Amino acid sequence: MILSALLTSVAINLGLCFLFFTLYSILRKQPGNITVYASRLVVEGKVKEGGEFNLERLLPTAGWVRKAWEPSEEEFLSNSGLDAFVFMRIFIFSLKAFAFGGIIGMFVLLPINYSGSQLEDYSDFQHKSLDLFTIANVNNGSKRLWIHFCAAYAFTGVVCYLLYYEYGYISSKRIACLYSSKPQLHQFTILVRGIPVPRGRTCNDVVERFFQEYHPSTYLSHSVVRRSSKLQNFIDVPAAFVSFKTRFGAAIALNIQESINPTEWTCEQAPEPHDVYWPLFTVSFIRRWISKLVVFVACVYLTVLFLIPVAIVQGLTHLDQLITWFPFLKGILRLSFVSLVVTGYLPSLILQMFLSFIPPVMVMLSSLQGSISWSLIQKSACTKVLLFSIWNIFFANVLSGSALYRVNVFLEPKDIPRVLAEAVPSQASFFIAYVVTTGWTTIASELFQLPKLIFNFINRIFRRKIGDGFEPPSIPYHSEIPRIRLFALLGVTYFILAPLMLPFLLVYFCLGYIIYRNQLLKVYVPKYETGGGYWPTVHNSTIYSLVLMHVIAIGIFGLKKLPLASALTVPLPVLTLLFNEYCQKRFLPLFKDYPAECLIKKDRTDQNEQNMPEFYDKLANAYNDPALLPTKYSESSDSHTSPLLHGSAT
Repeated sequence: MILSALLTSVAINLGLCFLFFTLYSILRKQPGNITVYASRLVVEGKVKEGGEFNLERLLPTAGWVRKAWEPSEEEFLSNSGLDAFVFMRIFIFSLKAFAFGGIIGMFVLLPINYSGSQLEDYSDFQHKSLDLFTIANVNNGSKRLWIHFCAAYAFTGVVCYLLYYEYGYISSKRIACLYSSKPQLHQFTILVRGIPVPRGRTCNDVVERFFQEYHPSTYLSHSVVRRSSKLQNFIDVPAAFVSFKTRFGAAIALNIQESINPTEWTCEQAPEPHDVYWPLFTVSFIRRWISKLVVFVACVYLTVLFLIPVAIVQGLTHLDQLITWFPFLKGILRLSFVSLVVTGYLPSLILQMFLSFIPPVMVMLSSLQGSISWSLIQKSACTKVLLFSIWNIFFANVLSGSALYRVNVFLEPKDIPRVLAEAVPSQASFFIAYVVTTGWTTIASELFQLPKLIFNFINRIFRRKIGDGFEPPSIPYHSEIPRIRLFALLGVTYFILAPLMLPFLLVYFCLGYIIYRNQLLKVYVPKYETGGGYWPTVHNSTIYSLVLMHVIAIGIFGLKKLPLASALTVPLPVLTLLFNEYCQKRFLPLFKDYPAECLIKKDRTDQNEQNMPEFYDKLANAYNDPALLPTKYSESSDSHTSPLLHGSAT
């Protein structure tokens, strides 16, 4: 890609972003759009529908930026919850890391890359290839490559320090939220599956006798999961929600093996009652294991199938190849503006259109694995979407062409750095355009909310007032976090290869921080809490990105005839993995379970609460199966309890 094609893409996307911001600043002030741009405030009763026409409402303003910026971190945490707080810390962490990387990259590495003469390009500046701004243009054997070597070490050190700080900071917030919260139903409850019910006995009696015998001092009550006859075909071994008098008592039952047979009396932490995913979650151990295997095969099949649109996209980035495919379009494609749009803007747009179908598919696949809650389904889908994105957006594009058919080189680990070092820099221009096209426009469209705006307009034609069925949306973490982490992976990977990408990434993270802060305060309502459970995924993906950068750097220095730098880079991924191992031992256990110290302190504090008897009464009936309740569901019922339970309620 030439520089003018990138500038064309930047201009198009800047125009779209400006259009979205302008329309948003006008439309958000219109009374009829209040359920689109302030749905959370509507539910909380802070704003109301209605109002008279005012000419000032037609003037674009940026007051929403100031209002989104004003709340402190503590105010944001108390208002939006720990998951939203962690989501925003992803942007803060990325801004810190790439601010440092951007300074080194733009003012040190980029001039070195551009001043090299390894690549010959005698065209004028606007028609120069973007490859001239990459490490590929540095002369082989040049001593200047040692600056890239030092930059890799410095950037890795800064990123690891920031990771350690964020892991510790979020861990402390997780503990603080436990101490400051009121008693929560799920903290006292576990789900027990694989209950062995002898012939002639009932599940209810078996559960009660078991826990009264082995947990006599802490057992409180239980609720057996039952299904109506229409769902019996989906159920094997029975299950029950078992509640305890203290959090510590529930933790003990959760973390010890209850039976000699590990497939019986298996325990899991219960989700919040409204977060329970009732359909199919009581399937047996064997069926859950088979389901996971089937889902894995389906994910692999989908990943392979997606190589088709990737190949199409890569064909668009090479104009000569496109003319070979479609010779009848040669005249049109030779037009300057058309070629700039086709090679600089269209590929990323097409790829994003195909990718938009992936998150809902991954949610569907995750729901088939026997998860007990909607939050677990989304966390599982988040991991699947992230892995899918890394392979199909990064590796599939990088290894497109001849390298794609040399998969056998990965059977020789020593060849991996060389293959990646040859392939990754050549795709720098595509990924820079991808950040601009997909990143900027997607983040701006999040603010504009076009589909919801259209739906709201149609809805207003038939119903002028906000009805009882109105339900504000929740942020789709399973699609947003993988997108953010993919951009971070591109930034880390191309830090020493193509530092020109970093300013565009910084723009993306700045836009994302202020836009999502606005959305979480005004639009999205948290439907569940994982206690910051998404941060370990962020940490792991960052470590993976660093190691990938190191492997590519080892290959690059080898190709550039600087074997000593290549050898001295080898300790870098080892040190990074050792650092990761320390963080996993130091912080990860706090995200799996609360320590006994915290649980006992919180339980002792609850002893002074006067409303604990009422809380225990509520706990006894909190996990009753909705399949056995009278049908009272409206059209706005949560998707994870309808329509499957609609026809099965008794």
